[in-house]
Amino acid sequence: MFRIDRRFIQNFDWVTFFTIIVISIIGIMTIFSATRQPGDAPQASFYIKQIVWLLISICALIVIVSFDYIWLGRIALPLYVTGILLLVIVLVSGRTGMGAQRWLSLGFFSFQPSEFFKLMFIIMLASYYSLSREALHATALLRVFFMIVFLPFLLLFKQPDLGTAIVVFLIFSSVSLAKGFQRKLLVTLILIGLVSLPFVGNIAWTGLKDYQKNRLIAFIDPQADPTGIGYHINQSKVAIGSGEFSGKGYLKGTQGPFRFLPEKHTDFIFAVFAEEWGFMGSFFLLVLYFILLVRGLDTARKAKDDFGRLLALGITFMFAIYFFVNTGMTLGIMPVVGIPLPFMSYGGTALLSNFISAGVLINIRTRRFSLFY
Repeated sequence: MFRIDRRFIQNFDWVTFFTIIVISIIGIMTIFSATRQPGDAPQASFYIKQIVWLLISICALIVIVSFDYIWLGRIALPLYVTGILLLVIVLVSGRTGMGAQRWLSLGFFSFQPSEFFKLMFIIMLASYYSLSREALHATALLRVFFMIVFLPFLLLFKQPDLGTAIVVFLIFSSVSLAKGFQRKLLVTLILIGLVSLPFVGNIAWTGLKDYQKNRLIAFIDPQADPTGIGYHINQSKVAIGSGEFSGKGYLKGTQGPFRFLPEKHTDFIFAVFAEEWGFMGSFFLLVLYFILLVRGLDTARKAKDDFGRLLALGITFMFAIYFFVNTGMTLGIMPVVGIPLPFMSYGGTALLSNFISAGVLINIRTRRFSLFY
C-alpha cells in the first residue's frame, strides 16, 4: 500500500506540485506585505504561521500521495459521516468569530471543519456516481441531492457559512453535469429552475442574516452601504486600479498596510497583490491558476477509472469556483461571500485542506498507469 518505486517518481505530477508551491510562496510574500505596519516590522504571527502551515501541508500532501487513491473510495462513507458529525458539533459547541460559528477549538489550535468537509463531500459524491455508468435520471438526481447534499448544505447555511454552502451546491451541480444527465431531465431542470427562481430567491432572502443581505445590496449598489461592505468593495477596486500596469512594487502598496482595505490578508489578498504587482503580476498569477485548473482537467481525462475521473473533476471544479468567486468579489463583479483565494489567503486550515486536495489530484495522475486492485 505504501510502496514507492522508481516509476512513482517518474510519473509524479511535478507540474501541479511546483505550481501550488509557487502560489503559496507568493501568498506568504503578500501576507508579509499586507500585515506590515508602516515604519515597523510586519506582524510575525501571520506570515510565520503561514510558513509553518505550508511545511505541515507539504508533509500532508506527501502522505496523501503515498497510497493509492482507490482506498478513498472504499472509506468514502465513513469520511462523509465524520464530516457531517464535525459540522453538527460546530453548530452545537463551535467557536464564534466574525458573526459566524464555524470553528472548533482543540485548545492549542482551532480549525474550520467545513474546509475539510468539501473534500470529504467530493469523495463521497465521486464514489457514489462511479457505481453506475448510466446517465442520471430524475429519481437518481433527487436521491443524490437528499442523501448527500441537502444535510451538509443546511448545516453550513445555519453556521452561517453561505460561501461554503454555495460551493458545495456548485460542486454537486458540476460533478452531476460531468456524470451526465438524460436530455429530458436537463430540459426539465432548466424549466423548473426558471419558474421557481423568484420563489426560491424570496425564501432564501428571508433566511439570510442582516450582514449577508447587506453584502448582496452592496454588490448591486456599493454606495448603499459606503461605510460597511460597500467600503470593502470600493477600497478593493482602488487597490487593484492603483496597481496599473506594472504595480507600485513589492512592499510599496498602501491600501493594506495603512488599513484602508479590510480583510487584506484573507478574502481580499488578491487586491493587495494587484496593487503591488499590477496587471503584469496579476496576469502571471492568473497563468499559474490556469495551469493548475488545466492540469486538473487533464488528470481527470487520463484517470484510470471513473472514480478517479469524477474525483479529479470535483477537486478541479472546487479550485475553479474558489478562484473565480474570490477574484470576482475583489473586482466588484461578484457578491462578497467570504471565500478565500486557494493557496494564497491566510489560514492554516484552508491551506492544509487545499494541499490535501491537490495531493489527491497528484495521486490520481501519478497512478494513471497502475492496475486497478
